[in-house]
Order: sequence, then structure tokens, then C-alpha cells
Amino acid sequence: MSLTIEWRRRIDNWRKELPSHFYLPLGTVQMSGFATTEHLSAEEAERGDFRPMPPGTRWGAKWEYGWFKGRCVLPEEARDQRIVLRVDVGGESLVLVNGEYAGARDRQHEEITLAVRGVPGASYDILVEAYAGHGPRVSRTVILPPGRESVPEPGPTQAVVGETTFGIWQEDVYQLAMDVETLVEVRDNIDPNSLRVAEIDQALRDFTVIVDFELPNEEMLETVRACRARLRPLLECVNGSTSPLLFAFGHAHIDVAWLWPLAQTERKAARTFATQLALMPEYPEHTFLQSEPHLYWMLQRGYPALYSRVKEAAQRGQLIADGGMWVEADTNISGGESLIRQFIHGKRFFREEFGVENEVLWLPDVFGYSGALPQIMRGCGIKYFSTAKIFWAYNGGDPFPYNTFTWEGIDGSEVLVHLCNDYNSRTNPASVIERWNQRVQKDGFATRLFPFGYGDGGGGPTRDHLEFLRRQVNLEGVPRTRMAAPIEYFRDQVARGVPEARYVGELYFQAHRGTYTSQARTKRGNRKSEIALREAEMWGAVAAALKGWAFPASDMEAAWRGVLLNQFHDIIPGSSIHRVYEEAEATYEVVIAAAKTVAAAAAQALTDGSAEALTVFNSLPWRREALVALPSGAGGATNLSGALLPSQRLADTTYVSVTVPPCGWTTLYPSDTVSRTTNQMRASTHLLENELLRLEFNTRGEITSIYDKEAQRELAAGVCNSLRMYRDVPTAWDAWDLDSMYPLTPVELPEDATAEVIANGPLMAAIQFTRPLHHSMMTQEVRMYRNSRRVDFHTRIDWQETHKLLKVNFPVDIHAHEAIHEIQFGHIRRPNHMSRPFDADRFEVSNHKWSALAEENRGFAVLNDCKYGLNVLDNSVNLTLLKSAAAPDMTADKGMQEFTYAIYPWNGSLADAGVIQAAYELNVPVMSATGAAGKRSCLVVDAPNIVIEAVKPAEDGSGDVIVRMYEAKRM
Repeated sequence: MSLTIEWRRRIDNWRKELPSHFYLPLGTVQMSGFATTEHLSAEEAERGDFRPMPPGTRWGAKWEYGWFKGRCVLPEEARDQRIVLRVDVGGESLVLVNGEYAGARDRQHEEITLAVRGVPGASYDILVEAYAGHGPRVSRTVILPPGRESVPEPGPTQAVVGETTFGIWQEDVYQLAMDVETLVEVRDNIDPNSLRVAEIDQALRDFTVIVDFELPNEEMLETVRACRARLRPLLECVNGSTSPLLFAFGHAHIDVAWLWPLAQTERKAARTFATQLALMPEYPEHTFLQSEPHLYWMLQRGYPALYSRVKEAAQRGQLIADGGMWVEADTNISGGESLIRQFIHGKRFFREEFGVENEVLWLPDVFGYSGALPQIMRGCGIKYFSTAKIFWAYNGGDPFPYNTFTWEGIDGSEVLVHLCNDYNSRTNPASVIERWNQRVQKDGFATRLFPFGYGDGGGGPTRDHLEFLRRQVNLEGVPRTRMAAPIEYFRDQVARGVPEARYVGELYFQAHRGTYTSQARTKRGNRKSEIALREAEMWGAVAAALKGWAFPASDMEAAWRGVLLNQFHDIIPGSSIHRVYEEAEATYEVVIAAAKTVAAAAAQALTDGSAEALTVFNSLPWRREALVALPSGAGGATNLSGALLPSQRLADTTYVSVTVPPCGWTTLYPSDTVSRTTNQMRASTHLLENELLRLEFNTRGEITSIYDKEAQRELAAGVCNSLRMYRDVPTAWDAWDLDSMYPLTPVELPEDATAEVIANGPLMAAIQFTRPLHHSMMTQEVRMYRNSRRVDFHTRIDWQETHKLLKVNFPVDIHAHEAIHEIQFGHIRRPNHMSRPFDADRFEVSNHKWSALAEENRGFAVLNDCKYGLNVLDNSVNLTLLKSAAAPDMTADKGMQEFTYAIYPWNGSLADAGVIQAAYELNVPVMSATGAAGKRSCLVVDAPNIVIEAVKPAEDGSGDVIVRMYEAKRM
């Protein structure tokens, strides 16, 4: 008979009772301890000032750690019993037993095994490192009451010592619970009319008849063992020949920073590794993936003994060192060269430390995947890719159609992809069945990847995970499981035959669109650091090749690692706590200073050092005109031919217009002679004009006319440079999200600006506008240059908003059905309309240095020096400037913000336009060094569509020079 309601309730009651019989305490461990902000080794901690800390003792201020120690001795009752330790000192804890890392205590891992067969009289010295915390956990969304524009920072909180005990773990009861749970979940998830369910139901009814919890403990255990014997035949039933196969591996996703700082991540990594290493001897089939070399690098320095055990586990095949990148990096914002360096640093670490060559990119939790990624992966020796996040479209949207497919990038490069549905899976039968049934692609494959374990904050699998899997290797009614590394899954899939499914272009994530903008200072630091390192490496490589200059490779490697670390997918997207951004911005300061020092020293090595000359360096692969500041006191300058250069005095500095050769330099000679340059520019408080363009402004500093004098055509189709503010309160995930209805909640910005002409040619004309924006104040310099189509908007805003979004709009007279957006090593086209659901769902997208609307013979681009989010709707390009969330950083983006965006209208085709050059020139300024070096190009390309992205010394120290270039226009 099937289970009646009465029988089901009885079975469920017996199931609930079982866990209360797992653990029999034998005694308590009296703990003493101390708190510190220092990162101590176990040896250093042992010398600390310990004091008694009985249960109830409060300890630890914000960001502090506690060290605790105690001792236990096993009594006679422990003989031949499994003995476990339950640590509770008030926070996540790393536990050492008799000087060895024995495991960790976190929300999912409570017991640490002291002995599988206890010996009376055996003693155990316990040492615990625990984290006190940093205040109450911040909600993912904070909605402010009317009139409130800020949320107070949570104050320090103290941890409270609980009771630490040791006792008997009644393994037979635990194993019976695993048996029962397995069978219950099988019968609940297969055909209820099957013979299999009928036989399981009979066994479950027998379970409640056989097991008697009211007997004395030893007699109760006899009934438990008898019940296990009754259930065993049902756990030995196997599948038929068409059962799917899941390639399972343990996993603990560890966010390198998120709701905790980097210091806590290091401890989380140590706790996670200690826990997994403790499981491996008892479960030799257990394989555990940790994908981020940065975490191993942390462990190597902070916990060297634990790191040695990790390497031993890798050698015997239980630890999987694979994943490809240095950290699981964001791929929307990170630059192309940065993504290559993620692979270079990540693969090299795994090769040198573990002797493995990565072929898999593992990015389970990243917020979208650039269309340039397949090309970058293949160039770095990565053939396969897996993620899970793409399915997490919780606000709806167009469902992603595939699980296993070939992904084609913007240049035609291909990689094989498998999409999991989760990266923190459980392994109970219901979850295993669900993972197979969740596949969206029904044809062409019979296997799936199945990562399991607790994560985000680390931890990884528990004994429960591994016990369930032991029962489900080939259990009737459940997909087969096999412990294996991800690379084994992909090789097996290739051997079976790759499915015909193909996806072309970016893997757009239909959520977390606010991450293109949140934490603007960090995003600016990323862009400026990438550019500074580019300059340092180029001129360092040139100086080394031409002058024998000693390139500081170790300094540059350290600087790059700082940038790569901050590209982790919860740092650079802007979704971490405040302290994370304090540390990120400090890192960028160090990186930029180091890179500028190297670039300046290399440039100086290329000159003769004479005080009479100034050499100007251009790292871009085309000749460019640039304004160069002269030394104090100089009124003008001559070039190598003795010709006087056009000049302009701005404030106390004279600037000259210099033509610099591609990837090279030219020398000029400052003098007292002032040039007399014809001024063809005009500037007033409502007008800027040069040879090519005329801009008119209203009283808010907005543009009412963009007149192309060459084409004799008006480009503005409405008010341009229009700053728009909106209320921004996402339904969920405050810093992450931008909800589609934000345009319905505009914030009025009615105030006029004060205007002042600050430059009036002949090389540059500029107006400065000062204007209130709600609770904030903006100063913006609009700059136009001689004979140039680029107009810059250098902007400083004292931002004092919460839950507000700021955009700048440029509606123009261009008709197109797609917008063009620069991404890494190229560009991508996206619809600028909402004709289909997937079109409408891309209401906010990412770009790098430019986005444009183009007709066949003209176009209009908006450039930027550090902004990544925008939307293009119909004929309006709308760059997103600032987004001020309240969670998880309650002070996000408050204070001074500085950035530059620009417009660049052109005539002719995109292939002939100078938009790519203009965007690079906005981002990459020329550099000057004292001394003469003549005039030279070190590298020359003979096609305007080729961009040299990097020039650098080879990583192998051979002295070779790497030149990385790409085709930018699809010509």
C-alpha cells in the first residue's frame, strides 16, 4: 500500500528524532583566550596573554580576531567510539588539535573528528582562531524612510563565548539517518506508481517499527543496526542502461572580498582547506576544487603548514587546482590585457606550484561574460568554460536556451561551454534529480557537471554531502554520479561528441546591471591603473631593448597582482562593504605611483637628460597631436627643425601643440619666445566653436545645438549633455541591480549653472559650468580643441546622494537600429530598441572607452575615461555616471567624484572614422621627460584598424619583447 497520511507523519517524526541521537557529550573544554587585530601564526598565538573565558564571556571589537585554547582528556566511555569536538567560541573558527589543523567551525560545519576509535586517556590540546565580526550583516536592499538620505554605519559588536564540548558521535545512528533520507527523497521524486516506490514505502514503514528510541542507548543502537540491514537491499538497487551521469566535485565558492575584507578571506580560505583536508582520509573518493590561485597564495604565506598539506592532497588527486584565472574576475569591466594577465598569472601559479596546465575557465558567480572572452581564452590555452550565474535571472527575462554548447566570440573563436544550474549544490537525491531535470537543453548530451558544497563564504562539502554521494554512485531512480574534475567532464563530452548547439556573442546576464556603475572611484582606479601599467611596460621594454635599462619585473608583477585582485567579481563591480573599497583605492594609489615611477625612469633613460630639452612620448600606434605643458617660465618652444610650435597660456602654464610619431617620441626645446598662432576658435558663456563644430549652451550648461560645420548639419535632436537623476531603489540587491522602471522616478534638477570662460584659444577653448544637482554640487569644464572633433566634459561632483542614479543624455540626429559598443579587443553591436523581450531586457549594458550610433556615412560617439554602464535607446546615448546604493556599503560613492566623458561626431563610415583613436587619446595622455632623444618611432603599423594594446618584456625573462595587437574595426 502507498503511504497514508498517518504513516508519512510517523516516518517524518522518526526522521526528526534521529539527529538528536547523533551526539552524546562526554565533557566540556574550558577555554582561555585573548583578542587581537594582528594576523598571528599558531606559534605566535601560543605565546599570547590567555585569560579564562567561560561561556557567556564577550570578546572582540569590530574586525578583531580571538585566539582560544583548551584541553580535553578522553574518559573510559570513549573507548572504540568515534569522538568529535564541538567548538563554540562565538564566531567562525579555525581549529588546531595537538598542533595540526583539524578543521573549522562555521554555520554548516559543527563537528571536528578527534578520533575514529577513541582511546581512554588520550589528550587533545585545542587551539582556535576565531573572528569576532564587523557589525550586523547588511541587508542586500535598504529602503530609506522619507527625508532620510543616509544610513548609519553599524557599530562594533562583540562575540560571545559559547560552550565547547567533546563527545561520542554515534555513527550507526548517523548512517541510518543518511540511509533513510536517501530513500525518502528517492521515493518523493520518482513515479509514485512504480514498484520501486512501493518497496521503499514498505521499508520506511518497517523503519519506524524496528527503531525504538525509548530503549536504553545500547539496545537502541541494536535496533538501529537491524534497521540498516533492513534498508540495505533497497540501497543496492541500480539503474538501467540509460541513466544520465553527473560529474561531481566538491567546491567552496569563496568570494575574495564581499561582506568581509581581504584579511577575513584569508582566514576563510584556511578554514575551508582545513575542513576539506580533514574529510579526505575518511573519504578517499572526495575531490575538491578550489579555483583561485590568489587564495592559495594567501595560504602559502599565512598558513604554510596547511599549504603543504594542500599540495600533498593535489599530488594524490583529491584537490583540484584548476580554474584558469588569478581570481574569478569580472569580465565586463576588466580590460582585455587584464584578462590575459589573469590567465598568465593564474595558469603560471598552478603550473609552478602544482604541476598542472589549466584548460578550464571556472567562473561560477560572475555577472556576465564578454563576447571577447572566447578569443582571449583560446589565446591563453583555455579550451573549456563553465559558469552557473547566467541562469540566475530572478526578475524574469528571456531564458538562456542551452546547457552544453559551442560559444563563438566576436572574432569567430570558439570554446566548449557547460552551464551548471548552481555552484553550491547539495547532494541529497532530490537535489541530484533536480539538477538533471533543470537542464534546458534536452538533446545532444547525457552528462552534466555537478559542483557541490557550501560556499560564497567558503566551507565546502560536509560529511552529509559525501555520504549521500556514496549511496548514489548508481542508485536506482537517481542519476549516476562520479567524482571527477571538471576537465574530465569536458574530455568525456568531446569523446561522446559535442552538441550541435551554438551561441554567438556575449553571454549577457539579465540582472546585476548596476555593477557597471557602482563604486565609481574603484572603477576609475581600475582604468587608470591599466593605462599606467601599459605605459610603464611599453617604455620599460623599449628602454631595456635600446639602452639596456633594468626592467623591474618583480615590481611590475606585484603591481599587476594588485589590479588583478581588485578585478574580483565582488570588488570591481561595486558589491562589497566599505572597507573593501578603502583597501582597493589604496591599492590603486600604490599601483599607479609604482607604474608612473617605472615609466618616468624608463623614459628618462631614453633621453640624454639635458635640461634644455623636453622629450614627449606617445605610446599609441598612430601619429597624434597633443597639448604639452612646458616647464615653469617657458613662453614657447621649438621643434627639432627650429620651428616655433603653436602655444597657449592657461593660468600659469604655457602649452604647446606637438606632433608625436606613433609608438615613439619627439624632442622640443622650451624658450622665451611666444608664438603668434591664428585663433580660429570662439568661446563665450553660451558658445564654443572651432573649425569643425559649433556648440551652443543653455543656462544649465546643457547643449542646445551641435552644428557640424563640415557637413553643414545639425546633430542635436534634443537637449544634449542633459544630466538626468532618478530614484534608484532596486527590488533586491541594492548595489548590484538597476531595475527597469527607474525612468519612472525622475528627480528634478531645475537649478541653473553659473558659467565662466576659462580658455579662449587658439589651441583650446573652454567654459566652466558650476551647478547644483539635488544635494550635490557639480563643476564641469567643457573643452574644445583646435581642428578637433572631440569635445571633452571634465567633471567634478561632490556627490551627496543615496539611492540616486545619475546619467547624461545625448539625443542626436542619427537613425540606427543598433548601437556600437567597445569591449575588450573590439566592439559589439546591441539593439537600441525594445522590439523583443531580450532587446528590452538589455536596458543597461557595459562598454569600455566608447559607444556610438552610426549611419553608413556619419556617426556620433560618447567616449569616457572610466565609465562602464550606459543605455542607448532609439537615437539617444545615455552614459551612466553615478549610482549610490545603501547596501552593502552604506556610504557608497559619497564625496568627490572626478571623471571625463567626451563626444565625437564624424562623417564617413565607421571604418574611416577616428573614434577608436579619439577614445584611446582621451584615456592615454602623452608623457614628457627632461632631455633630448631626437625623434623616433619604435613600432609602426601600416593599417589604421590595428591597435597595439601592449608592449612588454616576455614573462620568461628571456629579454624578448611581446607586442600584442588587435584588429579593431572588423575590416
